[in-house]
Amino acid sequence: MSLPLWIAAWALLLHGCAAGRAPQAPSTRSDIRDCSAEPPYLPPTATNSTARLAVLRGILRTHGVHAYIVPSTDAHMSEYISERDARLGWLTGFTGSAGTAVVTRDKAALWTDSRYWTQAERELDCNWELQRTTSIESIATWILKEVPAEGNVSLDPFLFSIDTWNSYSRALRGSGRTLLPVETNLVDQAWGDQRPPPSSSEIYSLPAEFTGSRWQDKVAGIRQRMEQHARRPTAVLLSGLEETAWLFNLRGDDIPYNPVFYSYTLLTNTTISLFAEQSRLSQEARQSLRSGCPGPLCVELQDYGQVSAHLRRYAQGNVTVWLGTEYTTYGLYAIVPQEKLLEESYSPVMTAKAVKNAHEQEMLRAAHVRDAVAVIQYLLWLERTVPHGQVDEFSGAQRIDAFRWAQEHSRGPSFESISASGLNAALAHYSPSNGSSRTLSAREMYLFDTGGQYLDGTTDITRTVHWGEPTPLQKEAYTRVLMGNIDLSRLVFPSNTAGRTVESFARRALWDVGLNYGHGTGHGIGNFLSVHEWPVGFQSNNVPLEAGMFTSIEPGYYQDGDFGIRIEDVALVVEAQTEHQSGEKPFLTFEVVSLVPYDRNLIDLSLLSPEQIRYLNSYYERIRAHVGPELRRQQLEDEYVWLQESTEPFAVSSAGSAAAGSLALAALLSVLLSGLGA
Repeated sequence: MSLPLWIAAWALLLHGCAAGRAPQAPSTRSDIRDCSAEPPYLPPTATNSTARLAVLRGILRTHGVHAYIVPSTDAHMSEYISERDARLGWLTGFTGSAGTAVVTRDKAALWTDSRYWTQAERELDCNWELQRTTSIESIATWILKEVPAEGNVSLDPFLFSIDTWNSYSRALRGSGRTLLPVETNLVDQAWGDQRPPPSSSEIYSLPAEFTGSRWQDKVAGIRQRMEQHARRPTAVLLSGLEETAWLFNLRGDDIPYNPVFYSYTLLTNTTISLFAEQSRLSQEARQSLRSGCPGPLCVELQDYGQVSAHLRRYAQGNVTVWLGTEYTTYGLYAIVPQEKLLEESYSPVMTAKAVKNAHEQEMLRAAHVRDAVAVIQYLLWLERTVPHGQVDEFSGAQRIDAFRWAQEHSRGPSFESISASGLNAALAHYSPSNGSSRTLSAREMYLFDTGGQYLDGTTDITRTVHWGEPTPLQKEAYTRVLMGNIDLSRLVFPSNTAGRTVESFARRALWDVGLNYGHGTGHGIGNFLSVHEWPVGFQSNNVPLEAGMFTSIEPGYYQDGDFGIRIEDVALVVEAQTEHQSGEKPFLTFEVVSLVPYDRNLIDLSLLSPEQIRYLNSYYERIRAHVGPELRRQQLEDEYVWLQESTEPFAVSSAGSAAAGSLALAALLSVLLSGLGA
């Protein structure tokens, strides 16, 4: 199949079900808003945005603005943001991690993807139209309809990526509307003195035993890449927060769950400039950064707010600035003349960070062993307490966080724990609150997606369980999600294969019966850094997979208003042991480093092939070998017994007719790889 046709076919498979739906009747559910009712019905989770919109609209009039675009990110294109940067959440009440709002003088709308549609219906009031897409074309079409000709459409250029700015510019070109950058953020003006203050916590050096290499060696490596590039750039601009943190082996606490700090770096052939709040640097961090002064390894410390002025001065010379367009805002990008830019999707720091060295790999493995102990403690605790009605979603999330905090080198959770029972689990990124939390029940499925930050690594794992009698659909859906997880985890593929090429292996078992899921299949993960670490993963804008990369593998299925399933493991890309080798580079496969057994109560063995059962048994042997001794070292005998029972091998004779699917799977890989030239 040709490449364009293959992509079109896949798009139809992924999204075709959304088309042609009949109009739905007004909702009778009490957990979501109903703006068609008289008076409109709002659940207690909705936020009253009337006063905030009124203040913002007054500011729009003052600035001569007819529409203002508000993104969900910050000045560093961060996925997770601080409360101070949660402009979209403050304005709308919507707390999802991805969305865009547009406010005109009399209307307001929010765009978000399928992960958050139900959540948005719970959190928005009826001032907001919900647009069930994230395409800029849709946003621009709405703006052209609502904004009069000659009207001004404004945004903060330091909150939008280069590609997003260019997309809006193209969409509005020739329409009579003007795309007007306003560097004073208008939502911040409306927020006023109620906006949370900036962080004042310490920026500190990571202990040497928890670093992959010295920061001086990392700088030398990046400078070597600069010299080897055909364009011979004179500088690299780093805007992503984890880029600077990784490069200098520094950590902070500016964003919840992410040990990063607000910063930029301009690294040239002979100088290093770090832009951060200098007063927050620990004495040890300051000494480390200044230890090479004077000289090419001397880090010049400058105030965070000076990056634009410094970059503007630097760009006046005979220079070439290398930057990653995925993490650089249009506001910074526009400072450097076009002919002096070297643009690639990701900076050389981002791509270097993605491939872990041997020490970093061992640290992440070790972190996952201890993390497995905490998750197993939680699963046993749930088995003992849920039947008595003593656990709700919120207290469950608190409990697993506490188990993780007790582990060695723990620095807390790596994101807000997803603890979802019954219909709440159908929301892919639901998180409970103390005020609205369902009681866990043996009659419902329970999904928990949680992770930990440890000095030696970051973890992320999802398990779905049922303590009672699951329905046939629940059991089949769970088993097919597990089959997808197994099929991708045990896949052997050529070096330099793009993740998007093999992503459909995680979906095949679901596709076989007309099921699917609406989120990505995986993401990179850091060494005590971001739980979602680009550019690794299975999406179209991820880099090809290389040995040393870590990625999650997380297929799922969600039955809206009923239940949700996700099985997520973190895996390391490793060289495969194959009988033959074609080409210079060895083939690759995955080593799963998450070490927690799956729920036996939800597995229909008759759907599994013998190969899939053998894989499960081998995986369970590794869990016993690595986690069992750690449980005994921590004197957790009950958990050790639970682990032995939960990892009993499955009988291969229990396999059903799914074995024939292995041939189809191999054929599918051949087609995908040949179609994409991987």
